[in-house]
Amino acid sequence: MTQNNDGNNEVVTLSDYRGQMTWSALKQVEAYWEGLRHGRVVPLRTDVDPRGIEGVLEHAFILERIAPGLARFRLAGLHLVDLIGMEVRGMPLTSFFTPDSRKKVTAALEDVFQGPETAEIHLTGEKGFGKPDLTARMLLLPLKSDLGDVSRILGCLVAQGQVGRTPRRFDVSDIQSRPIQVKAPEITRRPAPQPTPEKPEVVFQTDDAQKQPGFAEDSQAFTGAPSKTASYLRLVTDNDQR
Repeated sequence: MTQNNDGNNEVVTLSDYRGQMTWSALKQVEAYWEGLRHGRVVPLRTDVDPRGIEGVLEHAFILERIAPGLARFRLAGLHLVDLIGMEVRGMPLTSFFTPDSRKKVTAALEDVFQGPETAEIHLTGEKGFGKPDLTARMLLLPLKSDLGDVSRILGCLVAQGQVGRTPRRFDVSDIQSRPIQVKAPEITRRPAPQPTPEKPEVVFQTDDAQKQPGFAEDSQAFTGAPSKTASYLRLVTDNDQR
């Protein structure tokens, strides 16, 4: 019993409190999966570390896609074992559902794998002798295998109520599928490049040595053909040549 601001007493049932605590396991697994993404659409199966969800590990499981609309358990917590009454590794996910609900489950599986997207399935326990009222929720979150294809699922199954006689199977009352949101990377705008001023063209003038020393030789005046007296070469004839 609690007291509100007006001084009146309010009754809070223990079952409501337990229900909130029970469904929080789904939020913990989803928050852990979101943390593994690091901006990616889907995290890798190898990124999953059981220690990251140690507090709700009994409700968690890993699925492997083996055919369209069909997935089997690779790993499963003890809560799932209690519901079905046996070891569930290797069993198909549809073994937890009544025949009338299995088509809905296979369709939800394909949406998670092909979307990819996430899915939360609301369940009600199958009625029968020794089977009291039981409600449950299942969360399906896609994962990539080592090959890079979306063929694994990180899941969570939480049931509220007495298990009773096993195996307990469920009818689907609602499926909530959600597309995966990817945060767009922030774009840093760079300032527009400023135009580089053109350098003035340098013209070298070689016709005037005084204007550009070093690029032209001293000009010499033409004095005509050299005189014979100024000749430095003399033609020699070898008369002995045969």
